[in-house]
Amino acid sequence: MSDRQALLRQIPSIDRLLGSEPLQELAATCPHVLLREGAQQAVAEVRQALLDESSKTPDCSVEGVAGRAAELAKIAARPSLRRVINVTGTLLHTNLGRAPLCEAALQAVNNVSRGYSNLEYDLDAGKRGKRFTHVEKLVCRLTGAEAAHVVNNNAGAVLLALAALAGGKKALVSRGELIEIGGSFRIPDIMAAGGTRMVEVGTTNKTHLDDYRRGIDEETSLILKVHTSNYRILGITEPVTGAELADLAHAHKLPVLEDLGSGLLLDLTTYGLPREPTVRETLAHGIDLVTFSGDKLLGGPQAGIIVGRKEIVDRLRKHPMARALRLDKMTLAALEATLRLYLDTEQAFRELPTLRMLSTPAEKLRERCDQLMPRCEKTLGNLAKFATIQSTAPVGGGALPLAEMPGWVIACQPLKLSLNRLLQNLRKAETPVIGRVQDDQLLIDPRTLAEPDEELLLQTLKDALTP
Repeated sequence: MSDRQALLRQIPSIDRLLGSEPLQELAATCPHVLLREGAQQAVAEVRQALLDESSKTPDCSVEGVAGRAAELAKIAARPSLRRVINVTGTLLHTNLGRAPLCEAALQAVNNVSRGYSNLEYDLDAGKRGKRFTHVEKLVCRLTGAEAAHVVNNNAGAVLLALAALAGGKKALVSRGELIEIGGSFRIPDIMAAGGTRMVEVGTTNKTHLDDYRRGIDEETSLILKVHTSNYRILGITEPVTGAELADLAHAHKLPVLEDLGSGLLLDLTTYGLPREPTVRETLAHGIDLVTFSGDKLLGGPQAGIIVGRKEIVDRLRKHPMARALRLDKMTLAALEATLRLYLDTEQAFRELPTLRMLSTPAEKLRERCDQLMPRCEKTLGNLAKFATIQSTAPVGGGALPLAEMPGWVIACQPLKLSLNRLLQNLRKAETPVIGRVQDDQLLIDPRTLAEPDEELLLQTLKDALTP
């Protein structure tokens, strides 16, 4: 204990650490407050290690403590929200930001955000304008809707529609459509937040048109249909179609709102994916108002898109909640650029990352693995075992819940450290790498790995695999 007490007296002071070479080298790029906090934390770690007799005796030299202080300062200086390399194969990974933006969207955000813009200025009339007009015509052209409005996300779109059309009144919804979306937000909660009195009809697996008919009374102001885009009920089921529901609702002079969740603008069945209704098809069934996300299958930024009859969309725009849910200029710029690509289907599949990854055939992924494997073995062969195997991955983001995209992946099994340690090291990297684990191996799925990131991935793996 006496030796440790002597070492406690030798711990360098904060001022001495701040004047050391490792911290002085960072002074030009790292705020002084972070350098001081790093030095304080490093000193605290050394002191705690010395007081803990069961721990290894730490390095108490100025160089040792200052090196740790510099490391801590660098970590503190990193942005909290930063880019990661996604090798999970899940395209719309909610935890990883869902859809990556296309180059056109990134350029549009850069152009609009670097200075002033005509966000709410009508250049033709020379007076104040409306921000939603920047995308309304595009959305209407792509969906066949009479009018369109955009808000910050799809839950906000549903909330606004409920508040504007059924606030203080009743709305009918099938028990089989009372879904829960990410973060434990549920349709009943959203309806309650919109001031809507929910009336459940039917059962979990079967709802008949008569169930809706019996639920309608003088206080009913809306029928809500929720497309189960993030799950499926299989077996003996019987939903009511949108066309049937629209006929019933219109006979009682009621509007129908359908929440499509991850709305599609193009048919993806030619790429082996399950059939999903497009927004245009849904509107053609007579649905009055449709809401869907911008950052799921659409492949754009987070947004809630509302399309339908003009008189109903106008009611939503006049509701006070519309201002609270409005989009900012950067999201609008990204959304407009994304939507413009859909004017040419071939261009959309070529330039939108989400559509490009969705349509990548398994053979192409095998080719990517075959090209990457020799580089893995050459660079990392003494640190891990690698093998190319078949695998599948979900679309993610609550979209196409039954779809498992077939492909090929590289399985990595570390030789000199545990798999858990490898995963931790990858998460702590300057550019973190996030993968998935199967059979005690890290799977590297090329479907979500951008080709320009391959070299960075190999270097990060090398650093993470080194004991």
